[in-house]
Amino acid sequence: MKKTISIPFYAILTKTLLWGVLGVCIQANAQMDRSSHAGVSAPSKPSNVCQGTGLECANAATPFMTKDGKLLLAWTASGVVSVAQSIDGGKTFSPAVKIAEHGKSLDTGSDARPQMVSDSKGNVFLAYAFFKDSNWNAQINTARSIDGGNTFSAPESLVIDSSSQRFPSALIKPDNTIFISWIDKRLVAAAKQSGISRLGGAIAYSSSVDGGKTFQTEKFANESSCECCRIGASLDPKNQVAIVYRAIFAGGIRDQASQVITSKGAEAIRRVADDDWKTDACPHHGPSIAVSGSGKFHVAWYTQGSKRSGVFYANSANQGVTYSKPIRIGAEGANVARPYLLASGNQVWMVWKEFDGTYSSIYLKQSSDDGITWSEARFISKTSGYSDHPLLLKRDREVFLSWLTRADGYQLLQVGNIQ
Repeated sequence: MKKTISIPFYAILTKTLLWGVLGVCIQANAQMDRSSHAGVSAPSKPSNVCQGTGLECANAATPFMTKDGKLLLAWTASGVVSVAQSIDGGKTFSPAVKIAEHGKSLDTGSDARPQMVSDSKGNVFLAYAFFKDSNWNAQINTARSIDGGNTFSAPESLVIDSSSQRFPSALIKPDNTIFISWIDKRLVAAAKQSGISRLGGAIAYSSSVDGGKTFQTEKFANESSCECCRIGASLDPKNQVAIVYRAIFAGGIRDQASQVITSKGAEAIRRVADDDWKTDACPHHGPSIAVSGSGKFHVAWYTQGSKRSGVFYANSANQGVTYSKPIRIGAEGANVARPYLLASGNQVWMVWKEFDGTYSSIYLKQSSDDGITWSEARFISKTSGYSDHPLLLKRDREVFLSWLTRADGYQLLQVGNIQ
């Protein structure tokens, strides 16, 4: 590899409306995301009117809580990747640090977002993708900070390969090892050179034990995956990585698969559910996974399969060998999208977005018995116009929703406590 330079509802503690970082944002109609399964789809692409590079014009924002409780936030806006810090729970942020500027070539697809982790020493690692050409071939760049996010090294490519790498997903282990996975198209490119047509991409991964300075030689977990959906990742109780993604099965079926990545490599590919979604299209709607203290896999995903259509949840108590019967998330007639999960001990939190034709609303369910039973859905927040995916993160014994909205700013809301 080449060296380089994600109980009942609680009271809202923090709601941040950030409008003054850079530029002037003008509210406009958002474009529609065609990946939603219902008849009316939620605004998911930001208007081009907001031209600033600050958070008020961002299309995606990714949070990370450091060991000392500091909030790091990475975002993309107007072709620029930026990072800022908050020591007051998102009420105020330090001046933004510009990591890179790629203009229209920055990858801002529905499932694309910067990835960021910080180790116990305060080192920060960031990864993002940009397009190298007009054929959607991308490059993943990484940058590092050794001063807690105040300054960053110049971005460099994650791998030495001329094909396409996209949708990075990063985790930090307790021993400060960085794990990163992504969608890689070098096998597709090689097949094309041989005159063979090959769909999709592959799931590749690597690790770094020196804060992202160098990475181990990349390996493939699955050589046949969807090329345009984010990868979900979580650590199990043994600090092994569990990933979930949209795989391509025999007959062109694009259903969800999970795998465990150990120090010895990738284990067997396990099918999460038989949705029977046969398509050559790009849904841009990846899954989410959270592993609880018992080692149970909790997975949420979107499908338009012939056997089920919508957003669903299932769990596995045997590392993905078998999964429970899928349960629908949200009402069957609702326009549901972007589920996200977080687990701690036997508690599990699940959030998702619903669009009613005017407003996008965030709902939450919580389980205190490792996914056996769930609370009723709780409304958390809503907004009009464009909004990013809802994300969950924890700080000490608090659970937060991170949600970027164009009309109402960036929101960091406490939604639960860890028992």
